[in-house]
Amino acid sequence: MRVDAADISVASKVQGMLIIGHRGAAALAPENTLAALAKGLACADAVEVDVRLTADGVPVVIHDATLERTTNGAGRVGDRTVEELRSLDAGDGERIPTLDEVLALVKGKSLLLVELKEPEAAEPALAAIRESGHRNVLVVSFHPEALSRSRAEHKTVKTGLIIRNAGEEPVARAVSIGAAALLPRFDAASHDLVGAAHRAGLSVFVWTLASHEEYRRAAAIGADGVATNDPCAARNFLIELDDRWSYCGPGR
Repeated sequence: MRVDAADISVASKVQGMLIIGHRGAAALAPENTLAALAKGLACADAVEVDVRLTADGVPVVIHDATLERTTNGAGRVGDRTVEELRSLDAGDGERIPTLDEVLALVKGKSLLLVELKEPEAAEPALAAIRESGHRNVLVVSFHPEALSRSRAEHKTVKTGLIIRNAGEEPVARAVSIGAAALLPRFDAASHDLVGAAHRAGLSVFVWTLASHEEYRRAAAIGADGVATNDPCAARNFLIELDDRWSYCGPGR
């Protein structure tokens, strides 16, 4: 059950690949904020956010387990209530959004990748997704148990397994939990891995790309999508690459 253009509201792939705005568009606005998502939606086919739980069980969008790097707060996310977290500055006056806010912003505009940073976030996150009515959601995680819980909560949700290296039979692991996609770190991705994943019915999205050479290599190995902090720059480069291929390709 791969993720394909039928799951994408904005089906504008270039070089055959989806462009995924990582943490919204982390190079263009404070990461994982509504401002970053707005920037990502302007250029990307999909946007990705990270989800953790507050002390009172609310799914909020923040990458780190602690607050120091991305906010003016301190301490652990899970030790603060949603009200306390919402009082913090997440950069340029932006606030830490709830998953509900993100779903409302993205619904009808784009595929949304929701990364579960902790397995216990699965049930509340899936409840929010169901309640939102947003159908174009891919739930992803490094934690297979988080994806298994997600499938148990929502039988039709599509999931993706994130991996840092290719040494642990990732395709078999993804298939065993009913995933629709495999998300390898770019340096773990290869033509052979992508081919094996495709034969198993999995889409492959690689992360997190930043250079022209990386985009070229992702296209060459057959990746279905690329995650990047600057989706606008990625789109511009891949369109240029498409144009060059059209100009220099067979029959020209």
